[in-house]
Amino acid sequence: MQVIGILAFVVALLLSVMVHEFGHYITAKKFNMKVTEFFLGFGKKLWSFTKGETEFGLKAIPAGGYCRIEGMTPQDQMPAGEESRAFFTASSGKKLIVLGAGSFAHFVIGFILIFAIFAGVGYTALLSQIEQVSPNSAAAQAGFQKGDEIVAVDGKKVKNWYLDSRLIGQSQGAEMKFTVKREGEEVTLTARPQFIEDENRYVLGVVTKVGTKRESFLPALSSSARTTGTLIKESVKSLFTLPSKVPQLVRQTFMGEERDPNGLVGIVGAARVSGDAVSSERLNENERLTTFILIVASLNIFVGIFNLLPLLPLDGGHMAVAIADEFRALFARIRKKPRPAGIDVNVMTPITMGVFGVLAILTVILLVADIINPVSFNF
Repeated sequence: MQVIGILAFVVALLLSVMVHEFGHYITAKKFNMKVTEFFLGFGKKLWSFTKGETEFGLKAIPAGGYCRIEGMTPQDQMPAGEESRAFFTASSGKKLIVLGAGSFAHFVIGFILIFAIFAGVGYTALLSQIEQVSPNSAAAQAGFQKGDEIVAVDGKKVKNWYLDSRLIGQSQGAEMKFTVKREGEEVTLTARPQFIEDENRYVLGVVTKVGTKRESFLPALSSSARTTGTLIKESVKSLFTLPSKVPQLVRQTFMGEERDPNGLVGIVGAARVSGDAVSSERLNENERLTTFILIVASLNIFVGIFNLLPLLPLDGGHMAVAIADEFRALFARIRKKPRPAGIDVNVMTPITMGVFGVLAILTVILLVADIINPVSFNF
């Protein structure tokens, strides 16, 4: 099962890369830019076919992919008569859309996967169906029975029992009205929650089931949007704290320090964690699938945010250049001068290579750490 989980993660990652590159491809074609290659992987070509002016295919090293848009810099030679189709000659707005389409695709993938959890696969939650009624409790006195499903509290429809049940603790012992569904019919019961000194709270005296919950379309959309927003915020926080975690990663890699589950994890580590989740005996079948989907969704959202960093060679670096071009053009208009030539990213090659070098070193350290000192989430 662990091998299946790892292979499933690899397939999901390759599909994510494909959708990322397709985002660049479809928007570039929309703006009539010339796209000549669309490949998954790097290195030696394994298989390809040509449709129109674009060659599609697979390469030997499954470590990413690329969409080749011609004319990325002024030095790139365009076929005669197609100079206007160069990426470099497009407006800054079109450049930003094409460059940002890859990250946008990752956000869409993440949202769809999270929506699949809420609306389809389901997630483990505290349900409002009663499993046990405590003797001599407020619930027993009010006539609650095993199997009753609490559908409303004081007229408020139950949507999330984990949250809605807090009304009981906040009741201060006041009489509360409960609507329960019993054998297909709705019954109204009234009860005064009792104060339990050992727990320092008011309780009704029921134990409800824990099970799989699925939401209808609109609530699932809302929950997916909130969860996606939370993952985006957490990804941004992770990027801000990333530099401070590098020394810790070095210690964990070369000095035997225990891996921190909240620390940095590479692709190999994420694949291993996916395998552990899928093969875990502590999780039921539904929880395994939900955990796997959430890992893939989280990875997509993090990669989407990371790719927007204003650093070359990332898409965010190219976007920063396009934005800088517009500011230069604005200042030129203010001074009533002609629009200056666009910034040539080739002049920033030393910076690009420096960033690439840092990312390459970090990738190698993560690879070593994930192999010799893998992170464990104790699924």
